[in-house]
Amino acid sequence: MDKYVNLIKLSVGSESVDSLIAWQDSRRPLYEDGCPRHVTRMWPKREDEILNGGSIYWVIKGVIQCRQRILRLDEVRGEDGIRRCAIVLDPELYRTQTALKRPFQGWRYLKPEDTPADLPQGREQDDALPDDLNRALAEIGVL
Repeated sequence: MDKYVNLIKLSVGSESVDSLIAWQDSRRPLYEDGCPRHVTRMWPKREDEILNGGSIYWVIKGVIQCRQRILRLDEVRGEDGIRRCAIVLDPELYRTQTALKRPFQGWRYLKPEDTPADLPQGREQDDALPDDLNRALAEIGVL
């Protein structure tokens, strides 16, 4: 299989890519492998396609801003005994070109052709634009 699919998810509570990184870093000691996770109630039906090279694209403040490669899907059970899916992520985040995204619940599939491109090497460390400017430029298609 050479086909893959990505996921897209709102990063609720994140103010910036840096705050998402900080939150994930704070939780890494909880896991033996040190990889960040996002736990969700729904198990993706397209698991094979996701694990064939997919990433999770993070929407922060209404704008897609970064992605992480998905390493695997682990089954976890909460104290309530309900089966959940832990999306295990590569610790490295890749900043992407920005793209506006309206709010939605849960995660969604995202086709490779609909994903924003990664920022060119060397631009990852550029100072982030203010949120208002970033959103305005994305609205007119500059970013």
